[in-house]
Amino acid sequence: MAETLFLEIVTPYGHLLSLEVDEITALGPQGEIGVLPGHSDLFTMIDPYAVSYKRGGKVTYVAVGRGFAEVNQSKVAMLVESAEMAEEIDLERAKTALAIAEEKILGISEDDESYPELSAALERAKARVTVAEK
Repeated sequence: MAETLFLEIVTPYGHLLSLEVDEITALGPQGEIGVLPGHSDLFTMIDPYAVSYKRGGKVTYVAVGRGFAEVNQSKVAMLVESAEMAEEIDLERAKTALAIAEEKILGISEDDESYPELSAALERAKARVTVAEK
């Protein structure tokens, strides 16, 4: 069994990451997913979240939007709407975007046609703030 996993994070704008890691944590519809080398094959949706990966004892965080992940024993490929490394996120700007997203969704019914878009923006903003604060 391999001792590392190859992690690849791809957005519509290109590759964000392609590297060997020790472990990965992401969020799927059923909750948090932890992946170690030798993991069973899996194809799952990815929710906006602070994805983390460990490499050489150091944990690194990435804010990702919705997407999909394909996992096998030696590789995790994430195809997501957006992805940002922690050091690329301006925390004050992210907090402002979160406050705006929270304000916009207040009082909106889940039946409103704008709700899915506003909800996605809110989740992305939460992920960005979480990652920037780490």
